[in-house]
Amino acid sequence: MLRRVFNGVFGKVEMLFAHLKRILGLGRLRLRGPCGENDKFLLAATAQNLRKLAKIFPAPQQMSEA
Repeated sequence: MLRRVFNGVFGKVEMLFAHLKRILGLGRLRLRGPCGENDKFLLAATAQNLRKLAKIFPAPQQMSEA
């Protein structure tokens, strides 16, 4: 039971990181050591959260003058 839950959560997280690496170019980011990996994780989480916020709150439309 616990293994099934873990695999489901792990799969979702891995999909998000794969998307960030492949589509948004985070795979080219090379940071060394444990601190660098922590920073890379925080940058990836921030990027993912900003993408979610952009979907929830779309940019306001600009009024054009005619």
